[in-house]
Amino acid sequence: MIEGLRRNGVEVVECHEPLWLGIEDRVQAATGGWIRPSFWLRVIRVYSRLLRKYWGIGDYDVMVLGYPGQLDVPLARVLTWLNGKPLVLDVFMSIYLIAQERGLTRRSRITACLLYNLEKMACHLPTLLILDTEDYAAWFQRIYNTSPSRFRLVPTGADDRVFRPVARSGSCDGIFRVLYYGTFIPNHGVHYIIEAARILRDEADIHFELVGDGPEKALAMALVQEYGLSNVTFEGWMEQEALVHWAASTDAILGAFGMTPQSLMTVQNKIYEGLAMAKPVITGDSPAVRKALNHGEHVYLCDRENPASLAEGIRILKENRELCRQLGQNGHSVFVDKYSLDHIGQIFRHHLTTLLSA
Repeated sequence: MIEGLRRNGVEVVECHEPLWLGIEDRVQAATGGWIRPSFWLRVIRVYSRLLRKYWGIGDYDVMVLGYPGQLDVPLARVLTWLNGKPLVLDVFMSIYLIAQERGLTRRSRITACLLYNLEKMACHLPTLLILDTEDYAAWFQRIYNTSPSRFRLVPTGADDRVFRPVARSGSCDGIFRVLYYGTFIPNHGVHYIIEAARILRDEADIHFELVGDGPEKALAMALVQEYGLSNVTFEGWMEQEALVHWAASTDAILGAFGMTPQSLMTVQNKIYEGLAMAKPVITGDSPAVRKALNHGEHVYLCDRENPASLAEGIRILKENRELCRQLGQNGHSVFVDKYSLDHIGQIFRHHLTTLLSA
């Protein structure tokens, strides 16, 4: 988002101090770690440094909080009120819904209540809220009784400085390689990918490559071992540049196949990134995806929670290389036209300038 705004002539001054040490640190805080005095001591120290940076910035037109900024909204609202400036929250995702889907709220009802009320407050204090799809905005309006007038849409897109077409290296061995990469979370539905691999286990010219780590990776690896699958391999985390070159040697990118609300209401980053790399993308069908992309033209859609449908989609692409080529070409074209950094920055800039001129 920052790079997109800068490409459209917006001066973005970054005022940031890291609070979180990583994903696991956030998980620990969400499951009760927030009650520890050491956590709040860290918060005080971080906000003290952040305020010193803020007071040194000088004048600005609008403050934009990036994800996950729900915790920062109260302080940001006070600062913008004092300066008479509007506040915009780039929500991106619901921290309450994510905690629900990953089972974190079941561990602590107090934490669940805290996250819900924190996010509800964060939705009512800013001047504008930024989300990527109509479906997600409607969910926020329903759950938190937030006025539709507070929402503006900006597609998530992908960072085309990193995710770009790269020529395939090495000789073709006739294997059709499908790639999943990500955090192995419930909305990706990784176990359906493994079940699809089980269906295709006797087709020696199809291979599944799963890259990354996360809460459901152990389950996926256990299923592969239980089924005795030789058509699935796992890799750990990769730097983005290495991932792009790895993806270049594969034939299709896998999106999300779960039925969680988060999965159904968004267009996942990996989908846009696959388009940016000019690779055919196979993903689960949903209203949000269909509003952004056309089946058979930009992406190939299959039924969610349906390994047989996914397996059939992979077979179709393997047997129709022309369809693969067209999906890659058309997907990249629609990405450049609608979801590149230049385009999402243009949309975001329009929302900000309209706000300032109101």
